[in-house]
Amino acid sequence: MIVVTGGAGFIGSAFVWKLNQEGIEDIVIVDRLGTSEKWKNLVGLRYTDYLHRDAFGEMATRDAVPFEVSAIIHMGACSSTTERDADFLWTNNFAYTRTLAEWALKHAVRFIYASSAATYGDGTQGFSDLHDKIASLKPINMYGYSKQVFDLWVLRNRLEYKVTGIKFFNVFGPNEYHKGDMSSVIFKSFHQIRQTGKVQLFKSYLPEYQDGGQMRDFVYVKDCVNVMWWLLQNPGTNGIFNLGTGKARTWNDLIGAVYAAMDLKTRIEYMDMPASLRSQYQYFTQADMTKLKQTGCPAAFSSLEDSVRDYVVNYLQKADPHLGI
Repeated sequence: MIVVTGGAGFIGSAFVWKLNQEGIEDIVIVDRLGTSEKWKNLVGLRYTDYLHRDAFGEMATRDAVPFEVSAIIHMGACSSTTERDADFLWTNNFAYTRTLAEWALKHAVRFIYASSAATYGDGTQGFSDLHDKIASLKPINMYGYSKQVFDLWVLRNRLEYKVTGIKFFNVFGPNEYHKGDMSSVIFKSFHQIRQTGKVQLFKSYLPEYQDGGQMRDFVYVKDCVNVMWWLLQNPGTNGIFNLGTGKARTWNDLIGAVYAAMDLKTRIEYMDMPASLRSQYQYFTQADMTKLKQTGCPAAFSSLEDSVRDYVVNYLQKADPHLGI
């Protein structure tokens, strides 16, 4: 049985979709559905059972998981970069992850977990995922720190060759609809265009970047789950790895790709950035993909334009846009 935590969430449900494509249905989804709309991500997916994340955490704590597990794909976490409750983030993102990792290690179960590019902070330390550089990183929000703390726990306990962590960069694609403010700019801009005909972006406050010229490593969720599948199939490949395209693109490029996919002329309006965000804003992110490529992973990434077109045409413009339908 493969356990996918956060299996109703964005990347988790996309990975269940990938498993289904590979003919795998012996899957237990672990999540907390609450009152959100993310249950819709489960419609059309094939899996054996669903467990509340607290129930599964208790099973692992008591060492009483009642079924055989071959792998835990741990995508469940609070992913809000603006979450202010540090105790919640510590408990949910660090302590819970440690509990599952300790159980998996005890039972020789493959453990793949989500770290984040938010661990890189303002980027002044670069974006290398070499293990000896991780301790020097300084996240600029509590979400990033909650991910950094677990990466450091892995390294401190010399587990980097027994588990696999993935530092996701700016992931976008189907099944992110429930994320609200944390949904991608592609998702938000598509709806802005439909409602107003134009898209608003933050102005730049650094002279080396024009308005809309701030850059991110945007990566399509379909490409991410292909890499995750390869890692699952290659249990001898462990460590903490970046997962982006390795090529930063501007916000202007991104919005231009959305307009092109909608067959419309680009209209961008630049607005003031709130003062509270200016000290935490990242002007550039770009994954160093050298280490993952050296493992032999055949990571192939779609162009930004092709990825955005697939997302817009085959999902956002459909009446029911979820993966698995």
